[in-house]
Amino acid sequence: MIDHLSFYTTDYPTSKAFYEAVLASLGHGLVQEMTATWDPEFPTRRMCAFGPPGKSILWLIEVKTPASPRHVAFTARDRAAVDAFHQTALKSGAKDNGAPGERPHYHPHYYGSFVLDPDGNNIEAVYHGNP
Repeated sequence: MIDHLSFYTTDYPTSKAFYEAVLASLGHGLVQEMTATWDPEFPTRRMCAFGPPGKSILWLIEVKTPASPRHVAFTARDRAAVDAFHQTALKSGAKDNGAPGERPHYHPHYYGSFVLDPDGNNIEAVYHGNP
């Protein structure tokens, strides 16, 4: 259903480094990076995309003013990956917004963790399988 989505940041270097570390814990990396030279209002705007090799799914785009926070949940391959995501995020400057654990109010076997990224976005890693 979703081809790609974007997050916006006023501190591009910090947010880029954050997502490089956090998404690596889930097996994803930096796919591409560019500068919006075509934009006459912000020709130095930096942007990059993360995902599996060859697929730009999550875009990080530099902005001059903060955007409204967003929420996105990343699929984890198992509970250990959810734990690694949370630990990596906290070490990379995120704020805890929900430690790894079961969330049975969503559904049985929902195991997730939540953090706030450097721009206040609520990001999550989730595993839906049996323990």
